[in-house]
Amino acid sequence: MITGTDKQNGINSRSSVSRVAIGADHGSYDAKEMLKKYLECAGYKIIDVGTNNSTVKVDYPDFAVAVARKVVSGECERGIMLDGAGIGSSMVCNKVRGIRAALCWSSKTITNSREHNNANILTMGTAQHHNDELCAMAKLWLETKFEGGRHWPRINKMMSIEREGK
Repeated sequence: MITGTDKQNGINSRSSVSRVAIGADHGSYDAKEMLKKYLECAGYKIIDVGTNNSTVKVDYPDFAVAVARKVVSGECERGIMLDGAGIGSSMVCNKVRGIRAALCWSSKTITNSREHNNANILTMGTAQHHNDELCAMAKLWLETKFEGGRHWPRINKMMSIEREGK
């Protein structure tokens, strides 16, 4: 059971994130490049796992798992994965032990994913949002802190299901 401070528990939920992994499929490459520049200007160190162009068709699972691995390894505190809808990337990321990826589409889902669920990867569908919306949502997600408290028992249950494979 997890209680106490985030640092003691090895769970990063601090609001001052410095390293962020980012990835996208070919359809979301342009949005990834735009978001990467925005976040770098905001002071984040961005680790780009690809893809590196919009013309060669790629499979989003390859990049989603790369983002997830950067987060679970500790190289990055959080990750952001972009594809057309964000659904498939969320599914892939959540296959990696230790990941709590959230597909978000509004400020409410963004804050809930962090405050209540301590999400460590944000997935977004670039076909549903303009660039300014993607930037605003990523910024809010990176700045929102996990509330802890009453939410710890639910996080514990979530993570025990992963450990036990039930």
